Amino acid sequence: MSGHSKWHNIQRRKGKQDAVRGQLFTKLSRDVYLAAKEGGGNPDTNFRLKVAIERAKQSNLPADNITRTIAKATGSLEGVTYEEIQYEGYAPHGVAVLLDIVTDNRNRTAADVRHIFKKRGGNLAESGAVAWMFTRTGQISVERARVTDAEAFMLEVIEAGADDVEESDDVFLITTSVEAFRSVRSAIEAMGLEYEDAELTYVPSTTVEVQDEAADDVFGLIEALEAHDDVQTVYHNAVTPDDEEDA
Repeated sequence: MSGHSKWHNIQRRKGKQDAVRGQLFTKLSRDVYLAAKEGGGNPDTNFRLKVAIERAKQSNLPADNITRTIAKATGSLEGVTYEEIQYEGYAPHGVAVLLDIVTDNRNRTAADVRHIFKKRGGNLAESGAVAWMFTRTGQISVERARVTDAEAFMLEVIEAGADDVEESDDVFLITTSVEAFRSVRSAIEAMGLEYEDAELTYVPSTTVEVQDEAADDVFGLIEALEAHDDVQTVYHNAVTPDDEEDA
């Protein structure tokens, strides 16, 4: 899939070294912090927080860390204040890049991100330069093996508001609007099914195919951006020939 999600990219690499594990915990904690700050510290009434906590637990973030982060976000414990920013830019070869940033110092982060783009042959762009190329979309994946009646399952999620359901040998990928995301997720839970992942992401409306050295240039920049602690999520519209074959 194009428009790769930071959560997927991190989880594929998280066991390689302690530094990566620490970086993952940092990003997960910030996601919990922002969710609690926005909607309060009760996951029963704050859907974003519920999802953030579930994702954190899946990646083995200690429960004490989660509790402490929520306390900081809701003001019951002193701590650093974070804010969310979205940056836009271009990787080499005309690839659009959209970044979700979580930082306690926007000036430092802007300088760092600008340097990464420049060093890797890209450039940080003005607000609105590439965001129009992406659509905010809900995506939920459910293991195919968990579903006993595929037809009934697809009908149920469509009735709950899903825009599309893609079926493969391994997984159902459900696509929703932002507005229908929660109701579709609730419908899946009501069927007694567990999902592999559920997130709001950005999907590109157009893609740019890259291969060989061009792909190395593009993904080298993306990996460098992902490695920065303040970069929460990286979306892009690059695809490789292998991506096109799998589509």
